[in-house]
Amino acid sequence: MFERLLLLWLTLLGLMAYFWPVALGGVADPFVAADPYKAYVFAVTMLAIGSLLPRDEVRQVAGRWPMVLGGTAVQYAAMPLLAYGFARLAGLEGGWLIGVVMVGTVPGAMASNVLTLVARGNVSYSVSLTTSATLLSPLVVPFLLLCILSQEVDIAFWKVCWPLLWMVVFPVITGHLLSRYLSVWQRTAKRIAPTVANLTILWIIAGVIGVHRDKLPEMTAAVGVALLALNLCGYLAGAAGSLAMRLPPAMRRALTLEVGMQNAGLGTVMAGKLFGDDSVAVIPPVIYTFGCMFTGTILARLWAEFGKEPPADEEGKAGS
Repeated sequence: MFERLLLLWLTLLGLMAYFWPVALGGVADPFVAADPYKAYVFAVTMLAIGSLLPRDEVRQVAGRWPMVLGGTAVQYAAMPLLAYGFARLAGLEGGWLIGVVMVGTVPGAMASNVLTLVARGNVSYSVSLTTSATLLSPLVVPFLLLCILSQEVDIAFWKVCWPLLWMVVFPVITGHLLSRYLSVWQRTAKRIAPTVANLTILWIIAGVIGVHRDKLPEMTAAVGVALLALNLCGYLAGAAGSLAMRLPPAMRRALTLEVGMQNAGLGTVMAGKLFGDDSVAVIPPVIYTFGCMFTGTILARLWAEFGKEPPADEEGKAGS
């Protein structure tokens, strides 16, 4: 129920953060107070996600590596180019341009796995795609940012790579190993890790809204249009890529959602670490979080209600 209503909780907490006064009866603003710790909070998110990673997922990634790497390549090729293209078409500059590009370069989000389940897609393939893109992010994301933003801002490869390693890759691997070898950790993770992961992402987004509540009105319609176009064309790129790879229907749904739904929570944290928490570059990833959750939920429900049911044995064939 919590995951199904994630968009509702995201909206309510975001509104609370936006309208929270600087002081309320002497009580400090909790969203602003927690914002400096968002990188560590995100590491906790990835630890929870790693703890939920199925034991055989690494084996499945290796076993069907052409489909996994092909889908990951579609994501990392299409989304950064689309992000930069739409940002330029919208006339964005400075922090707004950087923020939109950051959305396009980060890996896929955990929410895509949940919505793939709703859409009756291949959840195992979705998790494999998220795992692959996440583990490759310390190498791919710095390269993409250097290629795209080198004329806009000075970016050092290691400065991008290191936060992705300690915030994303190390916690995911640690959580996975703890669940694999400690049964008590695995049992506990199954009960609380999904809630922990979702709550931490919600709090990160709310914290950024609280800190930048005065700057949010500065966001122009051009930023929103660029982000919406990126999201919708991301779905189209995923669908086109899946057709080019001749994937079965359930896997096509998984790749479509994976490409269009970026890890905007990570984009928010990375933009803050690279360009400063006071930069407007952190705002586009926050807005994208709302947008892709909304459109992704609609797309998944349409597939669930009106889409043709994939063959029952497709999951097994895809994993073999």
